Amino acid sequence: MENLVFFIIACVLLIVLPGPDTAIVTKNTVVHGQRGGFQTMVGSCAGLTVHTIAAVAGLSAIIVKSAVAFTVLKYVGAVYLCYLGIKTLLSMRAKKADMEEMTDIPEIEAKGNSYFKQGLITNITNPKVAVFFLTFLPQFLSKGAEPFWPFLTMGIVYIVLTFVWFALYVFLLNKIRNFMKKPATQSVIETFTGAVLIGFGIKLAFEKQV
Repeated sequence: MENLVFFIIACVLLIVLPGPDTAIVTKNTVVHGQRGGFQTMVGSCAGLTVHTIAAVAGLSAIIVKSAVAFTVLKYVGAVYLCYLGIKTLLSMRAKKADMEEMTDIPEIEAKGNSYFKQGLITNITNPKVAVFFLTFLPQFLSKGAEPFWPFLTMGIVYIVLTFVWFALYVFLLNKIRNFMKKPATQSVIETFTGAVLIGFGIKLAFEKQV
C-alpha cells in the first residue's frame, strides 16, 4: 500500500462531505437523540463493512460492470431515500405542539432497531459507495501487489475514520439538541432533511453507470 498518510487525508475529506448517511444521521440524532444517531451511525458503518467485503471479494466490480445489478441497486436505494424523505416531511404533521412531546424518552422508543436499519439500508443500497471502493482504493495499491490485504486494510481504515467522524458529529449535535428540538427549529431541520433525502434519492435514480 502506498501513501498511507495521503489516503487517510483523502478519506477524511470524503467522509466529511455531506451525503445520504449524514442526512439520516442528522435527522435521527435531532429527533431521537444520541441513541438514535449512534445506532444510525453503526448501521452506516455496517453498510461500509459489507461494501468492503464486496470489494475484496470482487462483487463491487460486478455491480459496477453489470448494468442490471447497478440499475436494480440504484433504484432500490433511490426509492428508499425518497421514502425516508417523505416520511420525515409527513411526520411533522403528526406531532403535537406541546413541549412534552419534544422531550427525549428513549425507553418509549419502540422502533430503536429501525435506526440501525435506516443507516444500513441507506448505505448498502447506494451503488456510488461500491463505485468509490472500486475506483478509489486501487489508486493506493502498490504495483504488482496482491489486492486482497491492502483492500481489506484500506476498507477497515475508512470504516474506522467514518465511525470516529460520525461519533464526534453525533456527540456535538446532541449537545445543541435542546436548541435543535425547539418546535420552530425542528420544523426547519426536518423540512430541510426531508427535502435533502428526497433530493439524494432523485439524484441517485439518475446516476449513470461508470
